[in-house]
Amino acid sequence: MKKIRLIALDLDGTLLDSQKYLSPGNRRALLKCIQKGIEVVPCTGRIWSGVPDFIREFPGIRYAITVNGAVVEDIYEKKILDERKLNWQQTVEILELAGHFQTMYDVYIDGSGWGEARFMERMEDYGISPVIKKMIKETRRIVPNVIEEVKMRACSVEKINYFFGDLQERQRAREALLLRGDVLVSSSFPNNLEINAPGAAKGEALLRLAEKLGIEPQQTMGFGDGENDLTLIQKAGIGVAMGNAVESLKEEADYVTSTNDEDGVAAALEHLLGLTESN
Repeated sequence: MKKIRLIALDLDGTLLDSQKYLSPGNRRALLKCIQKGIEVVPCTGRIWSGVPDFIREFPGIRYAITVNGAVVEDIYEKKILDERKLNWQQTVEILELAGHFQTMYDVYIDGSGWGEARFMERMEDYGISPVIKKMIKETRRIVPNVIEEVKMRACSVEKINYFFGDLQERQRAREALLLRGDVLVSSSFPNNLEINAPGAAKGEALLRLAEKLGIEPQQTMGFGDGENDLTLIQKAGIGVAMGNAVESLKEEADYVTSTNDEDGVAAALEHLLGLTESN
């Protein structure tokens, strides 16, 4: 096995526990990797401003893959290295399509989340748990009408989120979106859909970042738990699925570790990279 030089980590359900915190064990493991010169890269469906401060300020983290791979950025230099976005016309069509389903929607634009009060006030109707509700409220700016804002600004969009209280509605919406043929559709929770531009996938973004850094694909490792982590697990030199991952991800992984509530990231790094408390 080639020496690992870059580790890309999904956050929710992977590096973070169920309460969205970083455990001391996982923190120690990441610090050891960084001390060994390994690039530790958050690889998330979130926008960077929506990532918890304890990750944003983590010593030694320089690069981030955000919005499912739509954006690759150099945090130190505050520079976008690569981006793959939906154009505003696509975005309007997809948001108008949401009107055919019982769904809540919001968008990510230029590193900010935009939502509407009519949805934020009724998130429980769309199957959103208290923990996720808190995260959404902390990371969205409220606008009167998201569709009209996108039309007025004619701006490209990093990602569109749909949320559902009815999973049959979710399946109907997925089928309608896939019929378009011009977007990527994935999910990170059982009740959501995430719509990105072609190329905005975590695995492809990992390879693009690795190439920019002169790192071979075989020298990368990727961790994930959800459907939107599938390309990350497939493209990384070593793909690691969490014990709490969806079955399709476990089937594609090179290694399955323990759950996100059992320091699964630290356990895998210790097993695969030989990390110990003494080194």
